[in-house]
Amino acid sequence: MNNLIKIRKKHKYTCTYMAEQLKISKPFYWQIENKKRRLSYDMAIKIASIFELKPDDIFYKDFKKQS
Repeated sequence: MNNLIKIRKKHKYTCTYMAEQLKISKPFYWQIENKKRRLSYDMAIKIASIFELKPDDIFYKDFKKQS
């Protein structure tokens, strides 16, 4: 999720802001960024839409590392 953190910081968004936009708690969002919680495809789409990107633009590198 390093790419997600990079993109979030580039946009100057906080974890709190992201959680509010996604309608989830801040700890839940933090767990997604820190690989403590599994990311659903629906959540990946919601996160990508905040940055006006496609999920692959953010998460594909992390997915490839796991394979």
